[in-house]
Amino acid sequence: MSDSISRRGFVSATAAAGSFAFLSRLPELDAAPKEVRLAQVASDVEPLVRLLEDTPREQLLDKVIARIREGTSYQELLAAVFLAGVRGIQPRPVGFKFHAVLVINSAHLASLAAADKDRWLPLLWSIDYFKSSQARNKAEGDWRLAPADATKLPSEATAKQTFLDGMDNWDVEKADRGITAWWRTAGAAEVFEPFWRLGARDFRDIGHKAIYAANAWRTLQTIGWRHAEPVLRSLAYGMLDHEGTNPATRDDWRDKPGRDNLVRLETLKPLSFAGKRDPAVSKEILTALRTLSAAEASKLVADHINDGVHPATIWNGLFLHAGELLMRQPGIVGLHTLTSLNALHFAYETSASERTRAYLLLQSAAFLPFFREAMQGRGKVASDKLDALEPVQTKNGVDEILADVTRDRMQAARKTLALLTRDPNQIGPLMKQARRLIFAKGTDSHDYKFSSAVLEDVYQLAPSLRPTFMAASMFNLRGSGDRDNSLIRRAEAALAQT
Repeated sequence: MSDSISRRGFVSATAAAGSFAFLSRLPELDAAPKEVRLAQVASDVEPLVRLLEDTPREQLLDKVIARIREGTSYQELLAAVFLAGVRGIQPRPVGFKFHAVLVINSAHLASLAAADKDRWLPLLWSIDYFKSSQARNKAEGDWRLAPADATKLPSEATAKQTFLDGMDNWDVEKADRGITAWWRTAGAAEVFEPFWRLGARDFRDIGHKAIYAANAWRTLQTIGWRHAEPVLRSLAYGMLDHEGTNPATRDDWRDKPGRDNLVRLETLKPLSFAGKRDPAVSKEILTALRTLSAAEASKLVADHINDGVHPATIWNGLFLHAGELLMRQPGIVGLHTLTSLNALHFAYETSASERTRAYLLLQSAAFLPFFREAMQGRGKVASDKLDALEPVQTKNGVDEILADVTRDRMQAARKTLALLTRDPNQIGPLMKQARRLIFAKGTDSHDYKFSSAVLEDVYQLAPSLRPTFMAASMFNLRGSGDRDNSLIRRAEAALAQT
C-alpha cells in the first residue's frame, strides 16, 4: 500500500484534527491588501499630491487644468509634483527616473524667465513627466519613502551628530534618524549646510548628488520650508548611494579627491575677494584642464587660490572647460559637466562656511577630469578647442543661429560667438528664444536642466567670456527646426475640453 495520501484524504484528516496547524509557518494574509505607508506631507497639499500619484497619466492633464481653472495656484502645484516625486521615486541612482524630482527647479527657473502666457508650460511638462518616472519606479520595485519611526529618533542634543556620523559612515538608518530629529529642532540654513559638502564629496552618479542638493534647497525656498522633512530624508538617502561595500572602509577613486581636498584645505590660504580678476588666468585653466588628472586639477586651483587669484576668475576657467567638453562630445556626459558645475557653483554661493566654499571650488576642478575620462568611455571625443573657435557672421541674427542648431551645431556656435562679440545686447533675445524652443521642442528632463543651468551661468562669467560660453551651449540647446513635443498638443486638447 502506498504511503502517499490523496488530496481528499489530506483535507479530511486535517479538518478532523480541528486545525491547519502546519500553515502557521506561513505569514497571515489579510482579507484586503495593506495600504502602502508613505511619508507624511502637509495636510493641505496631501490631496493634490494624491491626485498626481493616483490619476492615470492619460487623464492627469485634464484634471490638473480643471484644478487650475478652479483656483489652484502655481505654487501649490509646484509643491505637489515635487513632493510626489520625493516620496514616490527612489533617489538611487540619483538620476535616471529620479529626474522627475531633479528637474523641478529647472522647470521653475524656465517658467520665471518666460513670458506670462507661457509660464504654465514647464510645470505642466513636469507633472506629465512625473507619471513616466512613477511608472518606471513601479516597474523597478515600487519604492516609497516610508514614514519616520518616531520611537527611534535620537534626542535633540545628539541629533546633529547622529546625522553627521551616519553620513560619514554611510549608515542609512542612522543618517535618516539623525536628519529627521535634527530638522525638527533646528533652522533650515544650519541643517542644510552639511549637504553642500556632502553633495560634492564623491563622483558617483556623475554630479547628480550636488544637483539634488542645489535643487532641493532652491525648490524649498519657493514652496516653503514646512515641506522640508521628507525632502531632507530623501536627499540624505540619495547621497548615500554607492556601489559595492561601504565606501568608508575602502579607498575608491570616486572618493579620493574629496578626501585629499579635505587635507589640502588645512594649508590653503583664505579665498581672496580682493584678488586679481584676469581673463588670461581663466583661459590658462581652460587649457591646463585638457590633460590634468583630478588630483592635478585640484592642485592647480589651490595654487591659484594661494597666489591670491579672485575665485570668480577660477570659476570662469572651470565653466569654459566644461563648455569645451560638451563641444567635444555632445551628449549625456558632456551636458552634465555644465549642469553639475551649475549646482556646485550654486552651493559655493550659498554656503555660509568659508571652508566648504573652498572645498567646493577644489572639488569642481577635480570633477572635470573625471567627466573627460567618462566621455572617453562612450566613444570618440573630438579635439576642438573652445578658445580657437572661429566666428562666422550671421545675416539674420538669432533666428539664423537657432535654425542652425538643428542643422549644424558647430556653425551655430561660430555664429553665436560672432553675434555676441559684435553686439553683447543680443544675449537677451537669444536666451528668450532658446527658452521658448525648450517649451515647444523639449522632450527630456535634460532639456530643462541644461538650458536653465547654462542660461543662468552665462552671467557668472566675465563679460568678455560670455560669447564663448554661449557658443558652447549651442551643442545641447534645441533648434527651431526640431520636432515639436507632444505636450503642446495634449495641453491644447485639455484646455479645449475644460
